[in-house]
Amino acid sequence: MSIAGKLLLGQDQVQGQGSSFQAINPATHTETGPVYGSATQADVNKACTLASEAFGSYRRTSPEQRAHFLDRLADRIEQLDEELVTVACSETGLPAARIQGEKGRTIGQIRMFAEVVRTGLWQSPTLDSALPDRQPLPRPDLRRSYVPLGPVAVFGASNFPLAFSVAGGDTVSALAAGAPVVVKAHSAHPGTSEIMGRALQQAIKDCNLHPGTFSLLFDKGLEVAEQLVTNPAIKAVGFTGSQAGGEALMRLAAARPEPIPVFAEMGSTNPVYLLPDALNTRASEFAEGYSASLTMGAGQFCTNPGLLIAIDSPQLNSLIDEISQKLDVTESQTMLTPGIYRNYVQKVDKLLSKKDITVHTSCKSAIAANQCHPMLFSVTSELFLNDNSLGEEVFGPSAMVVRCKNLDEMLNLTRNLEGQLTATIHCQPKDHDSAEALLHELELKAGRILFNGFPTGVEVSHAMVHGGPYPAASDSRGTSVGSSAIQRFLRPVCYQNTPETLLPQTIDSKNSLNLRRLQDGRYNDQ
Repeated sequence: MSIAGKLLLGQDQVQGQGSSFQAINPATHTETGPVYGSATQADVNKACTLASEAFGSYRRTSPEQRAHFLDRLADRIEQLDEELVTVACSETGLPAARIQGEKGRTIGQIRMFAEVVRTGLWQSPTLDSALPDRQPLPRPDLRRSYVPLGPVAVFGASNFPLAFSVAGGDTVSALAAGAPVVVKAHSAHPGTSEIMGRALQQAIKDCNLHPGTFSLLFDKGLEVAEQLVTNPAIKAVGFTGSQAGGEALMRLAAARPEPIPVFAEMGSTNPVYLLPDALNTRASEFAEGYSASLTMGAGQFCTNPGLLIAIDSPQLNSLIDEISQKLDVTESQTMLTPGIYRNYVQKVDKLLSKKDITVHTSCKSAIAANQCHPMLFSVTSELFLNDNSLGEEVFGPSAMVVRCKNLDEMLNLTRNLEGQLTATIHCQPKDHDSAEALLHELELKAGRILFNGFPTGVEVSHAMVHGGPYPAASDSRGTSVGSSAIQRFLRPVCYQNTPETLLPQTIDSKNSLNLRRLQDGRYNDQ
């Protein structure tokens, strides 16, 4: 398979006629791969029309048909050769091992959703039997199932060219729900996106599904995003990226004649709390783990631990010195795009210009194109609370230590934090009373709470929550990772006194799919 620089509209490959662009190899700061033409308004309309035409037949596929399609997609991606790794490395600057690992994660989450579809648990089938003799009024036969919202627009992320991109979690959870998808590829890795898009095209053809089940659009700028979100055929949006980008999509979606939900994961500072006895008993272990987490992947993870909160003490000073020494000898790393690198430098420079902020690492200059060096700052809790900009995410390996006088000040700071994807507590048994008080506050602030670990690395599983209160995510009730991600693209429907022959299989009387169902308040296997 060789990349051709073309849009994928259903099963067709089309040369975009809009503004042209190429990917940039961030390691060499040179253009790479074929020239891509941006999609035009006509291309966007065509993709959305195809998705709308596909919706009727695709949403009515049986669980086994849909699961088979997802398994076939996983097979197709598994068969991709070294071209995928070569192209992805050249477009992102990431090492081959990272791309191979992300490929495995992408395949794994596709197969997980296939199994979710097969089990039917995503439907939460619920039945309340008719009570014709109930007084004073009879109860009708009531059954609840779920239907997909409709075609979904998905936006590829910059920092995960496979797992949060064309065939990533947003796309696959929407397809699992029964919704066709139109993907707007991230302009930083168009070749990688095209390769993955062709695998999707092939899987759709293998399974004889409607061609409009998937389309892939490219764009140099922002026009396609606006056209896609405002197209009447699109009924929901999946986005992973910056707060500014997510909020722009939210405004567009809310202003439509028919507003639609936007499920945006927008990052956070992911506070890490280090309680006193944990600091006293395992400072060196913590310094090693924190430094590694902060610098993993040049800090370009939405779960990067950009905030370290602790009670001020001589032991904290020693810990900061130890972390700083580790960061200063960490090799500079290439960032994903020139734009991400520029943004990192600008935000670090802004922090360096502020008074009363202590800088603990050397301010080294980049030794090669788009290479960043980790930074560590510290401030008092009082200063942090008086300057909202100190709590802003710095996308890269930069962290802020916040010194609190005592637990009460730490709790007060926590109450004033914005919503977070994660929060971490490091504690020993002697710290558990303080940890309990913190936990009660953090339950209101974060989607995932960790103990004695580090937040980088998101397990793809059934219990995982990758979301949180705004602005970590646009809707705190959802997750963009894990099997529950499918719920974002579904809505419940109650069927009252529906003739047996017209009922969906998930809630028919004979339970033809052999599902675990809630019947009159009790599960049928109890």
